[in-house]
Amino acid sequence: MEKRKLNKKLNGFMQLFKKKVNTDIQQIHIGDICVEIRKKNIKNLHLSVNPPEGSVRISAPSRMDLDSIRDFAVSKLDWIKKHQARLKNRVREVRSEYISGESHTYLGKLYQLKVIEHNQPPKVFLKHETIEMYVRPNTGVEKRMAILDKWYRQRLKELIPGLILKYEAKMKVKVAEFGVKKMKTRWGSCNVKVKRIWLNLELAKKSIGCIEYIVVHEMAHLLERRHNKRFTAFMDMFLPRWRSVQEELIKRPLDHENWNY
Repeated sequence: MEKRKLNKKLNGFMQLFKKKVNTDIQQIHIGDICVEIRKKNIKNLHLSVNPPEGSVRISAPSRMDLDSIRDFAVSKLDWIKKHQARLKNRVREVRSEYISGESHTYLGKLYQLKVIEHNQPPKVFLKHETIEMYVRPNTGVEKRMAILDKWYRQRLKELIPGLILKYEAKMKVKVAEFGVKKMKTRWGSCNVKVKRIWLNLELAKKSIGCIEYIVVHEMAHLLERRHNKRFTAFMDMFLPRWRSVQEELIKRPLDHENWNY
């Protein structure tokens, strides 16, 4: 009965989706360059090379065939490479040294790091404007990073279960387990077979809205494996504002990886 109601509701969103959005996402490869194709209800082609590492995206009219889009991309290959080179030649930000006075982000807000030496096991506390990290004397940079990462992981593991419970009830699915780990090119992943989701440790630095979006995105894969129109309709149903949050993740990547989502 619940499944029938969900399918009926989904069909309604699918019809709305066809009328209002009609976005189809594909990929093509030109040599070693991967190009993301997004088909939309637009009249002209739009090409962009995006930071931090020059990912390429083409927005194309819904009815345009893939061969025509490929020809357009090939014709712009020199332009694409030129702009990718510019992005890659930019001076990269200095890596954190995990010393007092540095700015570190937690849940989308900047905090000043305060490092305090003591002769006890390490610990981290969140204050109003600061993150206080207690370490033993002569603790190196790598160890300090590991201490702060452990704290980030613990905070995410406290936050995520509530989001999963909230959307399990809404989506009528069940997550068997979840984990948090460092991931280079994804904000999350879902093993549909065992109903396990993984979330990127870097999400601890993003806003609650971003974390919620990734949780819902991965849980939606329990209803639809692929990124197709049915999947998009589920996202529209359960998190209508997901596109604006997705843009936030695309525009504000962390570190120097080429984040894809």
